[in-house]
Amino acid sequence: METKQFFDDLQAKLGKVLDESPAKDIEKNVKALLTQGFAKLDLVTREEFDAQALQLTNIRARLDKLEKRIEELEAQLRQAQVRH
Repeated sequence: METKQFFDDLQAKLGKVLDESPAKDIEKNVKALLTQGFAKLDLVTREEFDAQALQLTNIRARLDKLEKRIEELEAQLRQAQVRH
């Protein structure tokens, strides 16, 4: 028997045993409990998290530019006041 065929047969037999055993019901119940538990938590998906992180990075860069511009304008204002 080839190695690949052996593992394919083993996988099929284990799958059949698991389908016929209480393990399948336990797995189903645990998944349902976890789903309910996660639903109660205020979780976000990885995609939502990444999108928010990118948006925050963009906002931070924009804020840095605005702060620099304010400093430049304040410096110009001080120079104008000194001249008068």
